[in-house]
Amino acid sequence: MLAVDSGGSGLRVVLAAHGAPYDAEVGAGRGGLTLAPPIALSDPLTSGEPVRTGPRGISAGHLLEQLLPMARRLMDEAGAVRLGAVAVGAAGLATLGDELREELPATLERELGVRRLALVADAVTAYTGALGPRAGAVIAAGTGMIAIGTDLTSWRRADGWGHLLGDCGGGAWIGRAGLEAALRAFDGRPGGSAGLLAGAEEMFGPMPGLPGRLYPRSDRPAVLAAFAPQVAARAGSDPVAAGILRSAARDMAESAAAACPADGEPLLALTGGLFRMGEAILAPLREELAARVPHARPVPAAGDPLDGALRIAVDLADGRLALPQDDRMLYVVAEKPYPEIDALNSP
Repeated sequence: MLAVDSGGSGLRVVLAAHGAPYDAEVGAGRGGLTLAPPIALSDPLTSGEPVRTGPRGISAGHLLEQLLPMARRLMDEAGAVRLGAVAVGAAGLATLGDELREELPATLERELGVRRLALVADAVTAYTGALGPRAGAVIAAGTGMIAIGTDLTSWRRADGWGHLLGDCGGGAWIGRAGLEAALRAFDGRPGGSAGLLAGAEEMFGPMPGLPGRLYPRSDRPAVLAAFAPQVAARAGSDPVAAGILRSAARDMAESAAAACPADGEPLLALTGGLFRMGEAILAPLREELAARVPHARPVPAAGDPLDGALRIAVDLADGRLALPQDDRMLYVVAEKPYPEIDALNSP
């Protein structure tokens, strides 16, 4: 199986072998074969180049230009002839994925013999990596922010609208709010922070030059998000910085409440680089989540989006994908059963 994670830092691709069947229920007296976890055949390959977005959305040609050589290298090194399944997780698939859905199935079948393919929104791979096929909600926060939930019959998402229209509480949102506070202090307007002004000048130089350095950049969200740790570092002593993180936590909790199943005891996990800022963001977020989704049970994320893509590829190869399929969130093309493909890789 081949798993792909396409995000803001480029592609990550990993090839894994199918786990061997074993009897996981003998000790419980129930019997029945299941499968061991897949075995990664190498460390993930990385491209370091984000896939471009064009007039028709995410560029299928640019993604394939990077993916095909990486996939062939992994297959050659492993001696694999065919792939049981491929799962491609892509940022922006839900709203910008039409070209991928139109072009990838036929191209991957022609070039790699792929007959079982899942094109997956990055929020869904983040969810699957964190919780697997269990009902609940996940807050995925890095440069951007989205909350996604499922009751295993359908998906529900909240926010994830990008740094201009949403992603409220994500890294770019926090960084932009921190820079606004710095500029307020520079101007002498209320709501400013001298500490954030000092941090902004240290990172970006004199404030009058900030618009010229920021606005022409094609990676503005990442540049804004790079200032978020400055906000977190000052939150313990700067009430303006602390207020920004409290607002971010509130926004994320509101999105989680909108996405989380209302019934039962759904699980709730956090995933993404934003949470590496530690207690400065985690402490207010725990409080806001307890107030807004008290019925959800917090659990640690089991894995990351690449782990989620691999889990989807494995389940697709086995014909036991339990997650709800959706043309925009989890688009599946499946024709040939796994055993028929696996036989081609057997000596």
